[in-house]
Amino acid sequence: MSDASTTTLPGGTFPLTPESTVPRLGYGAMQLAGKNVFGPPADHDGAIGVLREALEHGIRHVDTADFYGPYVTNRLIREALHPYIDDLTIVTKVGSVRDDKGRWVHDVRPEALREQVQSNLDNLGVEVLDVVNLRVGGFDSPEPGSLAEPFTVLAELQQQGLIRHLGVSTVDATQIAEARAIAPIVEVQNFYNIANRQDDPLIDSLAAEGIAYVPYFPLGGFSPLQSTELASVAARLQATPMSVALAWLLQRSPNILLIPGTSSVDHLRENIAGAGLSLGDDDLLELEDIAG
Repeated sequence: MSDASTTTLPGGTFPLTPESTVPRLGYGAMQLAGKNVFGPPADHDGAIGVLREALEHGIRHVDTADFYGPYVTNRLIREALHPYIDDLTIVTKVGSVRDDKGRWVHDVRPEALREQVQSNLDNLGVEVLDVVNLRVGGFDSPEPGSLAEPFTVLAELQQQGLIRHLGVSTVDATQIAEARAIAPIVEVQNFYNIANRQDDPLIDSLAAEGIAYVPYFPLGGFSPLQSTELASVAARLQATPMSVALAWLLQRSPNILLIPGTSSVDHLRENIAGAGLSLGDDDLLELEDIAG
């Protein structure tokens, strides 16, 4: 594997952890699993190729979870990339599991979280996990309630040397403050895009604290892709709507890290190229109407 320069990726870099400054354009591995993120990929060799291609292009931030598959994406990452290069940061999540029918089951019991962390360690083939996010809320929005007990479990596993850094996912500002009172966090991963901007104040406050914000999109679609405004800007720039949406996120705030996922090498290359679009003032003004 070549040492691709991380400076060629759009968006520059961000210090995700004290040890790792990563390009702001990363890669989300969820789509490497089978249909509905369950079972093996239809094209195993193609999935391996996408992971290796991502690193060849300079991507150094890979997002995954042991409940993708389950176990599928982590095992693919290990097969494709292990032994891992020093500047690769792998971020995983705990707090959910899959049953034998592929249903997503929320499980933050202390013993379950310990098992999930160990499973991530085993399937990724590492002795310590770079970053572990505690998934707290529902599919695309936070749910009220304390995260103190499960987050304390992860903080204890961090103190035991099994986790380097912690993050939280699908949370509100109150839950973030609660987590930070227990242990430092390096990222927040929430549902956010150009049309769903409820986290705008949160993004700005995290940026002031030097904490990464990693937006994810729900399964089944990305509604702004069907918006008139996004289509208009994309046509004017001779780009795809997704490219405009990714570029907008990179210009929204310097602490936003992207993890677009794909199981296609060609689509991976399109995402990398598209995120490099430069949106002018007129483009940004027109795009503001989407969230209105």
